[in-house]
Amino acid sequence: MRHPPRLTALLAGAALTAASTALVVSGTASGAAAAPLCTVQYSVTGSWSGGFQGAVTVTNDGPAVSSWKLGFDFPGGQVISQGWGAKWSQSGASVTAVNESWNGSLATGAGATTGFLASWSGSNPAPGTFTLNGTVCDQDPGPTPTPTPTTPTTPPTTPPTTPPTTPPTPVTGAPELGVTGNRLTDRNGATRRLLGVNRSGGEFMCVQGYGIFDGPVDDASVQAIADWKANAVRIPLNEECWLGLTNIKPEYRGANYVSAVRDLVNRVIAHGMTPIVELHWTYGQYTGNSAGCADVHASCQKPMPDAQYTPAFWTSVAETFKNDRRVVFDLFNEPYPDRATPTAAQAWTCWRDGGSCPGIGYEVAGMQDLVDAVRATGAQNVLLVGGLAYSNDLSQWLAHAPADPAGRVAAAWHVYNFNTCADESCWTGTLAPVAAQVPLVAGEIGENTCGHAFVDRVMKWFDERALSYLGWTWNTWNCASGPALITSYDGTPTTFGIGLRDHLRSLNGN
Repeated sequence: MRHPPRLTALLAGAALTAASTALVVSGTASGAAAAPLCTVQYSVTGSWSGGFQGAVTVTNDGPAVSSWKLGFDFPGGQVISQGWGAKWSQSGASVTAVNESWNGSLATGAGATTGFLASWSGSNPAPGTFTLNGTVCDQDPGPTPTPTPTTPTTPPTTPPTTPPTTPPTPVTGAPELGVTGNRLTDRNGATRRLLGVNRSGGEFMCVQGYGIFDGPVDDASVQAIADWKANAVRIPLNEECWLGLTNIKPEYRGANYVSAVRDLVNRVIAHGMTPIVELHWTYGQYTGNSAGCADVHASCQKPMPDAQYTPAFWTSVAETFKNDRRVVFDLFNEPYPDRATPTAAQAWTCWRDGGSCPGIGYEVAGMQDLVDAVRATGAQNVLLVGGLAYSNDLSQWLAHAPADPAGRVAAAWHVYNFNTCADESCWTGTLAPVAAQVPLVAGEIGENTCGHAFVDRVMKWFDERALSYLGWTWNTWNCASGPALITSYDGTPTTFGIGLRDHLRSLNGN
């Protein structure tokens, strides 16, 4: 099924982290009948030592404009280093944001959201005055009405002071998750980060005829993950095994496979962790650039999901878990249509809309098809959606994000030390704008050095922005042939795994 292009709705920055601040400036006149010219909402959506991330939403309450320029002064010496959603500039304390070509027109009542990264020291006070196209937002160009004389009355008493609010208390155990602005949240509205590991095996053992999981998935082995102070486990799956296709051995397919996956999901939840069920290997023959195998069956990573089986897979998975919002759905492991299609534009269109994609010989199910398949069952679970280049490229994610009627889509990203987007400059340039709009989850982080210097940098960058990440992988493989976190399923770490284990324990308690 093909879908017409969609533009992602801009999400206002009203849903803030616990440390955020917000300032709303309304352009009100002194007469009650006069309409305001604009409303500006300024918020700090993330803060770390020496820096912060901000969002500004401006709503035009006056006549329609074809272009706009937002202006304000930083009162505390803050300096913007990067921005998005507008062309940002700064001279001394004065900051200017000019519209991009695609968001210049603002009808009456329309708004635009922009974001930025900035440095600060000492304190980080919010700007006090904003202008839209040179007009101060709290002024009205019309004449000031003559006030009607009134009889003096007793001065009003000072209103009671509103007690300071405190952050919501997180629910205990594995939470039912939702999305509030750019955060994952639980039933109490508390921000939740997914910090944990991948448990590989369910994607390959069954199709290779060896079993369902690689190594034990009993209570003791799940407890060992929890002992690292992980709060999430990503579980890769195989669509042919789940759907029970006849090329899979009977003992490893269909009801047997589904039952084993459900049992593991329930164990993860029982240990207070969030299970993330993820589609890893799919049907469809691809022999083009970067092909993992020539097999039509789900025996390797394909560039995109297939229209023949993947929507049915997600319909079945969603029906299985739709009554439990503690389960997160990761729709497709690592798309790479960019290796098959001639242009990036075609790749992103293929990614979202599917259909007949250049360079891919089977009918593709786009990300919108998969969102639609899940939501058609009534499932309201949070969905993770990875980008291009094996989920390492999110540069056009916001512009092509699938529409979700439930508003519970998060961006998924993968990074290893050998990827293209593997340094702080790329992360700040391409990830920060996405993280300003939607939750961002690094579903796989790892390195092939048998050390943890690279993932230490990744975790630092993500911690500073209160984002989520999961290490690859909780399997007893030789770390020289691939990132493996453990040497034993009792949780004994590799040198690589020591970095993740000790960091999780430092965040969540020893």
